[in-house]
Amino acid sequence: MDLNKKNMKRIALLIAFGLLLYWGLNHPGQAGQMLSTVFSIFLPFLLGGCLAFLLNVILRPVERGWRRAWGKRYGPRQKRAQRPVCLLVSTLLLVGVVFAIFFIVVPALKDSVVNFVSLLPSRLTHLEHWWNNLAGFLEAHSIQLPEFSLNSAELQNNITSFLSKYGEDFLNTTIGITSSIFSLVVNLVLALAFSLYLLAQKETLTGQAKKVVRALFSEKWAHWITDVARMTNRTFSNFVTGQLTEAVILGTLCFLGMLIFRLPYAGVISVLVGFTALIPIFGAFIGVGIGAFLILLVSPIKALWFILFFVILQQLEGNLIYPRVVGKSVGLPGIWVLAAVTVGGNAFGLAGMLLAVPLCSVLYTLARQGVNARLARKGLSS
Repeated sequence: MDLNKKNMKRIALLIAFGLLLYWGLNHPGQAGQMLSTVFSIFLPFLLGGCLAFLLNVILRPVERGWRRAWGKRYGPRQKRAQRPVCLLVSTLLLVGVVFAIFFIVVPALKDSVVNFVSLLPSRLTHLEHWWNNLAGFLEAHSIQLPEFSLNSAELQNNITSFLSKYGEDFLNTTIGITSSIFSLVVNLVLALAFSLYLLAQKETLTGQAKKVVRALFSEKWAHWITDVARMTNRTFSNFVTGQLTEAVILGTLCFLGMLIFRLPYAGVISVLVGFTALIPIFGAFIGVGIGAFLILLVSPIKALWFILFFVILQQLEGNLIYPRVVGKSVGLPGIWVLAAVTVGGNAFGLAGMLLAVPLCSVLYTLARQGVNARLARKGLSS
């Protein structure tokens, strides 16, 4: 290999990378702390990029509606106003949906807890009678159960003792959570501002990115990178659209089923299930957990019926609706959708579950194109 300026630069980069990797392997604690610091610094920008991508899914149909609404009167003036007006409408739609869900679910949860607390003494009395009857029945068959006795005064004393013992730790935890929430709010505000800037200038930024790629790479590689970026953008956009469609379908089916079985909080729980269903395949279980808790505070038997109903609905959703709706939208076979969510969730948790399906779809498409190209060169049919 000739030791020209270009090769010397590559060797220097490899040596620097090797030294950095060696230091990281020998100082994992410091390396992890450094990566965590860098991640926290860039977190608002990462969130802003994700938020911009989500808003762009809403922005595109809003802009199409804007152009159709003006029709033949659409001119330079309407074109200048299109982006700010449609961006404002898209942001208000997204924020409105989030706040609507929050203000629907939280009051219902509060009312349920208040109702449970008011009925607690009578529930404890019924539970004690049931336990005593069961103990008497089993005792007649020579089976002894431990003595069980509860009353509201005893429960109140236990709660007071627990709070006295762990109250300080609970207060410290509350302060820590409050601080984390404040930090999250600040990051979300910065992310929203960054995402709005990205969307306002997306054509300009896209053009600049293409220029950088063409300047750094050969024409062949620049064309390939541009095609992959375009395909990735299309795949992720279709995934978000499919995920939203699947969430609406699941929420609607849950609402209809709860109405048929006359289960309480049908509207609230269905909205919650649909919202958490944005997490691929397994997310709806979060919603059903909260929903089962709400129904449990009203009727334990109905909570069991709700869980049974949702297990059946989840089997239908996970094995039929989700692979067909989301898998079709990203061009990925159903079996690979299930595999991607499972592997991504096990490897990287929630983020892996969210990103695994579109990422796997991109890799699947690239692999299919590569295989078809090789078959074509050999004169074989794909």
